[in-house]
Amino acid sequence: MIIAVDGPAASGKGTIARALARHYGLPHLDTGLLYRAVAATVLRAQLDPAVEADAVLSCGFEDSLLADPWLRTDDVGKVASVVSANPLVRAALLQRQKAFAQQPGGAVLDGRDIGTVIAPDADAKLFVKATPTIRAQRRHLELRRAGQDPSLDKVLADIRARDERDSRRSDAPMVAAADAALLDTSFLSIDAAVQKAIELVESRRSAST
Repeated sequence: MIIAVDGPAASGKGTIARALARHYGLPHLDTGLLYRAVAATVLRAQLDPAVEADAVLSCGFEDSLLADPWLRTDDVGKVASVVSANPLVRAALLQRQKAFAQQPGGAVLDGRDIGTVIAPDADAKLFVKATPTIRAQRRHLELRRAGQDPSLDKVLADIRARDERDSRRSDAPMVAAADAALLDTSFLSIDAAVQKAIELVESRRSAST
């Protein structure tokens, strides 16, 4: 069984995807980490993320890099949003993601184009969303817990800028698949959001049998 979980930053898609993977006993891939790994490689080599050749050159990273906590920092996230808009970068990482999705037994993947590009034939597709303000509040709390202290206004501006880049890029823009179930987590607790996600997946599985 393949489960595709898409949505914008700080919507809760990663938490929900990990919970679904545990619930169904499936491997999980946060595809955003792949782009963060590219971004981290660019930064460490002091390359320019906006230069196509520099970004593509940084796609050959080792899998071990995905476990580096630095990848989850806001600085790397901003650069990841830049490199992910590059069609050649997305093409370079495409097969890596497809191979993960198509492994025996299935998998859970979360990102921004899983249900539309990576696994369009997924057994269940979710598009997780929340209001920009609530997503900014969540990200602001995460950053403060990590020892950073940006203003809430700055975090909100970054969220909106990332949404703009992700939804307007020419290659694989962030958009809900036509057959994806929408899950708004704005006013749901983590447990409630996970339970709703499981219900939506079960509904899709029942409909396909």
